Amino acid sequence: MHKKLYSLALMAVLTAACTQNPEKAFEKDIEAYRKEVGNVGMAVAVVKGGEIVYHNQFGVKNLETKEPIAEDDLFRIASISKSFSATSIMQLKEQGLVSLDTDVSELAGFPIRNPKYPDTVITLEMLLSHTSSLNDSEGYFTLDAINPATNPKWQNCYNDYAPGEGYEYCNLNFNLVGTFIEKLSGERFDQYVVNHVLKLLGIYGGYCVDSLDRSKFVSLYNYIDGKYVEEPDAYEPRSERIAAYKFGYDTPVFSPTGGMKISACDLARYMMMHMGWGTAPDGTKIIEEEDSRSMQTERSAPEHYGLALEHAFDRIPGVELVGHTGSAYGLRSAMFWAEDRSFGLVCISSGSFEEYDSDDSQILNETLRRLYRHFCAGGAQQ
Repeated sequence: MHKKLYSLALMAVLTAACTQNPEKAFEKDIEAYRKEVGNVGMAVAVVKGGEIVYHNQFGVKNLETKEPIAEDDLFRIASISKSFSATSIMQLKEQGLVSLDTDVSELAGFPIRNPKYPDTVITLEMLLSHTSSLNDSEGYFTLDAINPATNPKWQNCYNDYAPGEGYEYCNLNFNLVGTFIEKLSGERFDQYVVNHVLKLLGIYGGYCVDSLDRSKFVSLYNYIDGKYVEEPDAYEPRSERIAAYKFGYDTPVFSPTGGMKISACDLARYMMMHMGWGTAPDGTKIIEEEDSRSMQTERSAPEHYGLALEHAFDRIPGVELVGHTGSAYGLRSAMFWAEDRSFGLVCISSGSFEEYDSDDSQILNETLRRLYRHFCAGGAQQ
């Protein structure tokens, strides 16, 4: 064969091989991007056809040890944790122990009422959809913040609009929900989620640091004044507080709003259950389809937020996604699936140059778009 023709033929073969090997194309793409944004560590997973078709880890688990991230290493995933709390409360709803219309004052054991609208009931559905009129101005790491018996400034926990008539993302909402799960089930919150969600799905993870293998934790980093700062609070065990635990009140110590620790692959397995309207690919049912659909139904506009799950339209242009993100201690996490169920994506970053300023994280968006381009769109540019 003529040398020039041979070169052209070889180029064609290599181009075809590249097109047929999205894994290598993605890995080259993401490594270049990680270098650009100073990413410390990252784990990703892609779901199609009811299975994980790709997963990988990049970077290091800890900057000091330089140990690479392993497939089963755990990240604190921040606010994606809220969906585990919502899933659990839906199970208790299905048992007839609570309804979305329940007055949360009855569950809390102290009044939860916006002082500007004292006759308006704040319901469980309002907490789950961030339409309760509550805010985090008095903190959310203890229920003392909103309890009139323990905080003389409890009124500051409420906004000016009436419950159900506005939206503000509020972590206190879900620390209350976690407390109610505990009271209704009779199980400590962290143990309930493990026993009734994680174990059924064959997933390793949880909210209690002392119940997990600490050697698997991926260190999280904020980038401050030109250097990476490890955030040890991400995995603070709070063992002394748990030893003196007051059941049905001290639940925020486990952070139902953001404290789940889980691997990217196991998060993808959990995601597949939500993609299956409450049922995992192997037929394991976690919640009824009706309640799964309720979680994924928007309650507010323009936020497009349901019950611990949201609809997103701009993260991958032209594709409607359903899921949630997380941001804390330098971590950025995303769990999203296509509204038409054709694919699902997970990505978790343990730190980068990106500063915490909003939920619209560029490292999440750019990683999601690269995963979509290489694995879900046939190589089409986005």
